[in-house]
Parts: sequence; structure tokens; C-alpha cells
Amino acid sequence: MILSVNEQTFRSEVLESSTPVIVHFSAPWCGLCRLIEPLLKRFQAEWTKEIKLVVINADENFKLANTYRLTTLPTLILFDRGKAIHRLEGFQGRDDLLRALEKSVADFGLVSASTARK
Repeated sequence: MILSVNEQTFRSEVLESSTPVIVHFSAPWCGLCRLIEPLLKRFQAEWTKEIKLVVINADENFKLANTYRLTTLPTLILFDRGKAIHRLEGFQGRDDLLRALEKSVADFGLVSASTARK
């Protein structure tokens, strides 16, 4: 499940979360943003550790977009214990995103089921 977050709920849902959080900065006009959401949901279901997945509409939450210095959409930021620990941007499609997510979860100990089987 992807939870929609805004400037009012960001602190409680992301910064104060006891589990790691992937924040998907998106916009309604962004085709790649819409295309990767099913992949993010599938990937979240395969993680062996609990992780929260949230989406933020960058157009409606300008303060957050500015705080995290977004230059492109989609941008994914991995938060752990309130700190941004990894950023994914500039991927070219599903396969590129999948490789980047696999690397991220491996780098930070958030092993996916597919990675654990290797």
C-alpha cells in the first residue's frame, strides 16, 4: 500500500517512523511516476523487512520539494530513523529503477526476497 503524505503529515509518517520509509516524490503529469508505482508496490511486498512506502505530490507540497531540493521527477528518497540516507533519481525506466532499488536495499540491509534467494 502506498500512503499519500503531505506537508502536515510528513513529520509523523516519515521522520518519526520506526520503520524505514521510501518517499516517492511524484506529480500527476509525470508519466514515469505513474508507471513505477506498481513496481514500487510489488517491490515493497517482496522486502523481508518492514518498510513504508509513501507518495508526495511535489506540485502540492512545494515546501517539501524545496527542502529536499528536487530537480527531477520521480525522485525516491530512503529515510531511516528520520534521516535521508539514499536518493534515487534520473532512472530511465522500470529495469533501471529495479536495479537501483535492489542496490539500495542491499547497501542498507533492507534485503528483498529476490535478493535473499540469490
